[in-house]
Amino acid sequence: MTTSADQPLDTTLPVKPARLRVPERPVADVPPPGPIYRRRSLPRDLLALVRPGQLPKNLLVVPLALLDAEAAPEGLPVRIAWAILLFTLASSLVYVWNDLRDRDRDRMHPTKCDRPIASGRVGVPTAIAFGGVLALLLAAAALLGPVTAWWPIVAYLCINAAYSSGLKHVPLLDVFLVASGFALRVVQGHLAAGTGIRSWMLVSVFSLCLIFVLGKRRHEMERGGVSHRPALRGYSVQYLDHLIVLCAAVSVTTFLIHLQQAVDTRSADLAVYGSAPFALFAMARYLQLLQVHGDRGGEPTRILLRDRAMLINSLLWALLLGGTLLAHH
Repeated sequence: MTTSADQPLDTTLPVKPARLRVPERPVADVPPPGPIYRRRSLPRDLLALVRPGQLPKNLLVVPLALLDAEAAPEGLPVRIAWAILLFTLASSLVYVWNDLRDRDRDRMHPTKCDRPIASGRVGVPTAIAFGGVLALLLAAAALLGPVTAWWPIVAYLCINAAYSSGLKHVPLLDVFLVASGFALRVVQGHLAAGTGIRSWMLVSVFSLCLIFVLGKRRHEMERGGVSHRPALRGYSVQYLDHLIVLCAAVSVTTFLIHLQQAVDTRSADLAVYGSAPFALFAMARYLQLLQVHGDRGGEPTRILLRDRAMLINSLLWALLLGGTLLAHH
């Protein structure tokens, strides 16, 4: 078969038939993976509102009055327990009041924004009603309980009211007011036990609690700066370190003087000389956690209750003092 020379060749490629597109089924919008926030129950939020992790402070300070009791008078454990209950209710009321006043500022904080009132899980009317219930319980416990002298509770509430109203923004005054609340716990414990208040022990407890408050301020400055707490503008990390060392020296010295005066001459040397290494180690360990391991220095209560080295040191120290007290009595 021949073709004509002048007939052009067909150079076009064969065209494939177009495929019919089936419309895809719409896919429902799926939210991107992320953290799941579960709504807590109201009782649990109210419990978080009083900060149960801070309540052991009352247990650590008030029973110090037992060390000065010459004997165990009738009803002493009940009066001491009632004093702890009074300060537990008072501190819970203060926490609710502070969270109500600071809810706007707490919303801007990276961790405090999760507090029940700041996060909106507990409404303002509910928090006010809860605070009113705590106030009624505190008044009933003070008027009907076995503790007749409860003026430290009134002083504690007045100091915290002034603190929340604006004094917490004044540098130095803010930390001294917080530390005074622990000194008032010691006074309340002695009034409940009916024992005399020893001035050296009171100075030691006040300076020790001042160390904890200053350490917390130092931790806040390193983690969040000074924007969330105006009083921090009057501090620097170096200045706080100097204050902490000064208070540490005062606390250890006054505690050893208190021990020497609290026991007789036969066991005073054992109590003082034996307590010095434990007291210095406890102070050195706290400063290590604060300045070397800064992530653990902001919660003094957690350090005292969970740090293994601190717990072992406290146990051995308690055994020494307990043996000294048995020998004294």
